[in-house]
Formats: sequence, structure tokens, C-alpha cells
Amino acid sequence: MKLDVNVLRYLSKDDFRVLTAVEMGMRNHEIVPSELVERIASLKHGGTYKVLKNLLKYKLLHHDASKYDGFRLTYLGYDFLAIKTLVNRGVFTGVGRQIGVGKESDIFEVAQEDGTILAMKLHRLGRTSFRAVKSKRDYLRHRSSFSWLYLSRLAALKEFAFMKALEEHDFPVPKAIDCNRHCVIMSLVQGYPMVQVKQLQNPETIFEKIIGIVVRLAEHGLIHCDFNEFNIMIDDEEKITMIDFPQMVSVSHRNAQMYFDRDIECIFKFFRKRFNMSFHEDKGESEETEVDENSRPSFFDITKDANALDRDLEASGFTRKEQTDLDKFIEGGVEKSEDSDEDEESDDEEQTCESNEEGNLNELKSLQLQDEEQKISDGVEAEVELNNTENGESNGDGDEDEVGDNEEEEEKDAELEKNLGKVRRRAMTAARGRRKSQSSRNTYKDKGRGSQNSKIHNNMSGF
Repeated sequence: MKLDVNVLRYLSKDDFRVLTAVEMGMRNHEIVPSELVERIASLKHGGTYKVLKNLLKYKLLHHDASKYDGFRLTYLGYDFLAIKTLVNRGVFTGVGRQIGVGKESDIFEVAQEDGTILAMKLHRLGRTSFRAVKSKRDYLRHRSSFSWLYLSRLAALKEFAFMKALEEHDFPVPKAIDCNRHCVIMSLVQGYPMVQVKQLQNPETIFEKIIGIVVRLAEHGLIHCDFNEFNIMIDDEEKITMIDFPQMVSVSHRNAQMYFDRDIECIFKFFRKRFNMSFHEDKGESEETEVDENSRPSFFDITKDANALDRDLEASGFTRKEQTDLDKFIEGGVEKSEDSDEDEESDDEEQTCESNEEGNLNELKSLQLQDEEQKISDGVEAEVELNNTENGESNGDGDEDEVGDNEEEEEKDAELEKNLGKVRRRAMTAARGRRKSQSSRNTYKDKGRGSQNSKIHNNMSGF
């Protein structure tokens, strides 16, 4: 889709507000419902549907009514949001001609207020020529669902971060200026792609510089993965500049050797065909290959620098395990994998021991509660027995006088049993945290006026 910045002149604040509302809705919707767009935009005087109709006319939105009435952003609408934000920041004031087209991006010239010309790269993942991004790039990490706009934004952020870090370490890369959404602003390289160059004054020195860049990248923990004549710029003074960084991986990647050898092979193949250069490798008596000045470098001969960039940039292939190992190495104590396995087993044993100790503590607490309840009940029974003996001694004379009164003794025994039951209940509730025992249905009935069964029971007890 062709970028026509003249449309920006005819877009109002409400248009950009509705575009932003659709962008916000696409965070969790593939197709944003029109009601949600109206609710997020919340225009003062309404008219959201009129604005949507205007945006559809300029192809900034796409209408989809297959499942429900909704809208989604197009790449052109995403371009306008990014350009509007960067213009408001004062990064540039005008957009010029298109200077490059790739399988995953478009490049335009932009001008600053003082007349400086910069390059604007718009990532456009999802084109027909390059749709295997999910399997060949690690933009998604562990995510399963994705949209092309979101992938383009991740690619732009990754390229901007790599460009900034490589520039700080004096690599020949363009100067990164700003980034917003899927748009990256960088300095314009005054040169030509190597694929357009037919003749060089010193092809051997240029070849050595390019191979040196690949090796130096690997020493800093990075592999370009697409280092060929299309991504190498050269100016009239034969100064080298490398471009295109979203696909860079760490030297710890499982396919790092293959990517490194492929980059080296692309450079050797291009200089062999274009400039008729010949290369050879001399093998000595030992198994190791002796490499002279014009032979290809080996991935295993490269020593990684301590201040590697793959750790800082979280390049693909640099895992958390390697991060922890690196931290241990910096502290001065790298442990072997066997030690780590033993540590895991010891951690498991500690967890099982802790769980067993918790179970034992719970059992001890329950036993202590039972012992306390038993002690309290025993103490209550002892007190009741002492009261009984005292009552018996005090009433000893009366009993000798009234030996035949069995009914009075039965009444006293009943009263003692009631008192004993009350004291036991109080002790049990005190030991169990003052829990009230649930009364049965029969006891609840007996508390009322009295049923026929309760009256019969009272009469029988009287006899």
C-alpha cells in the first residue's frame, strides 16, 4: 500500500482520536467492535461513525462484518499514527521520496527543520513474500496469538536497540535517532549497497574489513544472520556500513554455528564471483586447521568478550540459565551441572522435610488439645467428687436419721448428674475455643411448651 502523506493534511484531531481508539482496542481484539471504538474514543459531540466512514475512505481502517460489525487498523493507518507522533516530538517535519523496498520494510527520506535528511524505516511484516516470521524469528517468544502490526512493532524495537548498542561500541552502523511503533528513524547512509558495486580499488582490504566485522560481532556475542551484499553499504571512499538488524541472535543460540558459517560463506561467495578472488585453507599434520590471512575463520576459534552485548540486549538464544551462570561466573563461583542437580535434589529433600515437620506440628497441636480437654474434664470430675463427698459428710447425720428415704437420694443423684454434665460441657467448649454444641431436634422440642411424649416422660419419672 503506497504511503501518501498528503492525506495527513485532511485529518482532524477526531480522526486521530478514533484511530488511537481502534489501536487500543486491537490489544485484545482482532476486530474491534464499533461500540467499543465509540466508547474508547468518547468524542464530545458524538459523530464516531461519521469519522469511521471518513477513515475508511482513505483506507486507514478496514471494516469486517463477518462475525460482528468491527474495524481493524491497516498498515497505512499505523503509519499515520507513528508519523504524527514523531512530528509532534519534533524529530522531523516532512516526508520525502521512497528510497528502498524490502521483503519486510519500506524506507523513506524525512527532513528535519534545519534541512538535515534522515532515513525512516517502516516495518511491514506479513507481506506475501515473507510470511514465515513466526517460525523463523523469535519476536513472539512464548506467545501463541499475534497480529502483523504487533510483530512489526517488536521488530522495530529490536532493531532500534541493536543499532543503539552497536553504535556505542564503535561498529559501522547508522545512528539511531528515535523509534515509535513500527517506525525507526536513523541517519541516512551516503552510499550504495554492495550488490550494486561492480568494481573496487582495494577489494582485498574491503574483504578483510567485512570479515573482521563478522568476527568482531561474534566476539561481542552477536551474529547478524543476514550478512550479505544486500545489507552492506559502501560509499565513494569505500567506507563500510552494515544495516538490517532485527534478526540478530546470540552466539549461545542452538544454530549459532550455522548462522555464522552462512554469513561467512555469503561474503566469500560474493567476492569470489564479483571480484574473482581466490581463497584457500592449509591443513597441517595436526587435526586443527591452520588459517592464513585469506582463509575463512572458524566459529570455535572465537572467544566471547566478557562485556557481551547478547546479555544486555536479550538476543535470541541467550536464556535465563545462561544469565544465572554468567552472574555466578562474575561473582567468582561457576558450578557444574552435577552440582546444580544435587542442589535441586537437596531442595526437594528440604521441601519434603519441611512438609513432614509441618504435619508433625499439626499432629502435636491436636494431641495437646486432646490432653488439655482430658485434663480439664478430669479436674472437673475431681471437683464434683470432692463436692459430693463434702455433701455426703455434712448430711451424714440426716442420712442416719432418714435411712428409708430413697426418693430424696435419687433426686440428689439426678441433680449431681445434671451439674456434672453442665460443668463438662463448659469445659469442652472452653477447650475447643468456645464452640457451641448443636442441639438436636428432640432437645429443641423439649424446650417448648412440651409435646405429648415429653409429658408422658415427665409422668413416668415422677412415679
